[in-house]
Amino acid sequence: MIRPAKPSDAEQVVPLIIQAMGRLANKLTNVEDGEIIKEIFTHFFKEEGNQYSYQNTLVFEEGGTILGAINAYDGAKLLELRKPFLNYLEEHHQANNNNQGTETQSGEFYLDSISVNPDSQGKGIGKQLIKAGVDWGKKLGHTNIGLLVEQENTRAFKLYQNMGFVTQNEKQFMGGLYHHMIFKIK
Repeated sequence: MIRPAKPSDAEQVVPLIIQAMGRLANKLTNVEDGEIIKEIFTHFFKEEGNQYSYQNTLVFEEGGTILGAINAYDGAKLLELRKPFLNYLEEHHQANNNNQGTETQSGEFYLDSISVNPDSQGKGIGKQLIKAGVDWGKKLGHTNIGLLVEQENTRAFKLYQNMGFVTQNEKQFMGGLYHHMIFKIK
C-alpha cells in the first residue's frame, strides 16, 4: 500500500533516502560519518517545510514494513525548501555549502529520491512509487514531472524511459553528470 509518510516512519525511510542519494548525501551534508548523515536526515524528515520532510514523501508499506519511498515537491520551491537544511548544516556542522546548484526548476514536480529496500527490488515497487509520484504531481496541477538519473545508472534510466520519461537535457549537479528526464502529463 502506498500512503503519505508520517514523522514516525523516519527510522525506516531515512536509510532509503540516503540509499537513493548515494555519495550525494555526503556531498550535500559535507559529512563523511554515516551515523551523522543519518541523524541529519532524520531530523529533517521529522520536520515540516524542507525538501526531505515527511510532508514530501510517500511510502510503500507491506505488513507494517516500509519497503520503498519517494520524495517529491514543486521544483519552484526548491530553494525555499532547501534553506532550512543549509542553515542547519552551517550552524551545527560548520558546513558552508550554499553553492550546490539546483537539480530541479520551476514548472516541474520533481521526484527527488526514489528508493526500494534492496531485499524487495525487482517486485515492481519502484514502478508503483513512480506512478504514485506522477499522480501526486498531476493532482497538484503540474503537467511536467521531472527527475535526474545518473548517466551510469542505465537500469534506472531504462525504467524511467519505459514509464514514459524522456531526456530533456544533460545536467551537471554536485560533480556528477545526469540525464534530466521529464514525464509530460496529457
